[in-house]
Amino acid sequence: MWKRITLILLLVLSFSLSSPDVADAAGLKSFVDSADGYQFSYPNGWLAVKVADGPDVVFHDLIEVSENVSVVISPVPTGKTLPELGTPSEVGYKLGKAALAPVDSGRTAELINAAQKEVNGKIYYFLEYEVKLPNGEERHNISSVAVSRGKLFTFNASVPQRRWKKLQRMIDEVVSSFTVY
Repeated sequence: MWKRITLILLLVLSFSLSSPDVADAAGLKSFVDSADGYQFSYPNGWLAVKVADGPDVVFHDLIEVSENVSVVISPVPTGKTLPELGTPSEVGYKLGKAALAPVDSGRTAELINAAQKEVNGKIYYFLEYEVKLPNGEERHNISSVAVSRGKLFTFNASVPQRRWKKLQRMIDEVVSSFTVY
């Protein structure tokens, strides 16, 4: 009987020690771009994708490839701060029109939430959108926007609206992890 209990305990212990992959599968990984000066966390199991003439970096889910995060870097007028570019709502409206629903794209983007937060002395705007594509698909986008070293950094997470409730907590955590330096 003691041998059986010992064997069971050893099996349980070996599974618990060998199961960091299970914990990692539910966790987040870090991405750091020290050249451009930003970092963020992204879901384990997502892959980096090269995009020509597009975002600086894109990661998407291995299975549901339309679930993605990206970083776009744009110049800002010399010395401008994020508040000088506008309030969270003003910047959110401009971003929605320019990036999420440009003229003649057939897309619409409704800004449903805009907030400001200061983290380690940097101001970030957090923007939430509901986006409708020309094919009728609806998406949920969350963005974090910051200015650093004369550049506007826009971190965007996008998921199908049908999966939003399931992914909301994780996506909020991913977007909140975005920092510039």
